[in-house]
Amino acid sequence: MSNREDEIRKASWIAISGNAFLSVIKIVAGIIAGSLAVVADGVDSFGDIITSTIILITANILSRPPDKKYPYGYGKADTIATKALSFIIFFAGAQLFITAIRKLSGGVAVGMPSKFAFYIVLVSIAGKILLAIYQFRIGKRTGSAMLIANGKNMQNDVIISASVLLGLIFVFVFKLPVLDSITALLVSIWVLKVAFQIFMQTNVELMDGTKDCSIYNKIFDAIEAVEGVHHPHRVRSRNIGHKVMINIDLEVDGDLTLREAHELAHKVEDSIKTRIDNVFDVAIHVEPLGDKTAEEKYGITKSHL
Repeated sequence: MSNREDEIRKASWIAISGNAFLSVIKIVAGIIAGSLAVVADGVDSFGDIITSTIILITANILSRPPDKKYPYGYGKADTIATKALSFIIFFAGAQLFITAIRKLSGGVAVGMPSKFAFYIVLVSIAGKILLAIYQFRIGKRTGSAMLIANGKNMQNDVIISASVLLGLIFVFVFKLPVLDSITALLVSIWVLKVAFQIFMQTNVELMDGTKDCSIYNKIFDAIEAVEGVHHPHRVRSRNIGHKVMINIDLEVDGDLTLREAHELAHKVEDSIKTRIDNVFDVAIHVEPLGDKTAEEKYGITKSHL
């Protein structure tokens, strides 16, 4: 666990440093060059500094052991932080949207931006591509939703910077500085869209859902590989951070001893863990074969697949 958290911390520090550099040069260059779109791109990078700082703080929370208040540990801090990132990204997009609307409506004077802004955006694109690749790689290796979300955010930053670059090209070609504001407006809409997508993706885990429903096929295959167990039902899977918690009800011969039934349950657990990575725990409730307990509304059986 400590290696995972160390990797998340390192990735966060690299993201903070890289975005701090890009943010400063884009905001300064945008002001000097008179390009709202470039300033907006710089503000977006500044927001990335905040998101990476949140990830850094969350990595320290994840390292805490389970306690009486949180017996399942602090794995969901990853999801909560990801949810917080969506709000920060949304706020940055909303601010940019309002600024662009004000400028387009005539509230701010529009001038022709300098070509200096063009070269700064090229630097930004190269930097963001490297940061996005790194965040994705570490995020997938550690199973961190935060880093993957941050990688998506930086991937979108590449699209944003490319849009800004395209907007500047149109400005210089057609001599219409208003295109710079239009580009900023389109960028803001894209940022808002990304924020909403990240917000919705975290809802699955917070509602104790399953991100990948194909996991149930693996669970039932694992149970069927163990002789002596029957009728798996009320099967439930939920994510806790990058791990998965599995609950199962199954039936065994009612004449078995408690020890024998216990051993079968352990065989099922081992079979599941050989087929599914990052299992947090497997909770198995054993019932006598043919039990006529009233049907439960929670969980699934193989017929649901």
